[in-house]
Amino acid sequence: MYPVRIPFRLSAAHPVLHCPGFIRLTESLKDYTRKAVRRQYASLDAFMLLWTGAAQKRLLIEELAQHGIFLDALAEEVGRAYDPFDLICHVAYDQPPLTRRERAANVRKRNYFTKYGEQARAVLNALLEKYADEGLEPVESIDVLRVRPFNRLGTPIELVRAFGGRDRYLRAVRELEQELYATV
Repeated sequence: MYPVRIPFRLSAAHPVLHCPGFIRLTESLKDYTRKAVRRQYASLDAFMLLWTGAAQKRLLIEELAQHGIFLDALAEEVGRAYDPFDLICHVAYDQPPLTRRERAANVRKRNYFTKYGEQARAVLNALLEKYADEGLEPVESIDVLRVRPFNRLGTPIELVRAFGGRDRYLRAVRELEQELYATV
């Protein structure tokens, strides 16, 4: 059994034993996750369609947690360098995982930024670095433009204007996410 401290609503559908403050899995965390993910998404294509279609990955991650998929515990076991997408694809569908840094490097190799001006490219590069270091959640928030290194590139308003306005900035972030997950 693998003890994991996580908030969870117990039900007969989940193979767990309850101990105060802990959930005890009756199988390995990887096996449990594989089964739980495949119960929700029968194929890699089904999961990828949902992942790439989600406007905010944070909301999808919260939904996965409600279904008993414990990504923080899984990251402790598999590796913190992977984002939730790679953890799930690797554990549930036997795909080789890419680290966040490898995903960011792949985007840079495809010259995705060439369609943007200099300041917008600098913002996108900083977003890729933020993703490689911290994951996708800060990248999805426009508030990221208030912290380093973005505040050295300009004010949030100036940075958004470099894309042609808020809607175009948000579209560029969504496109960046699509580029990050373009290959499994």
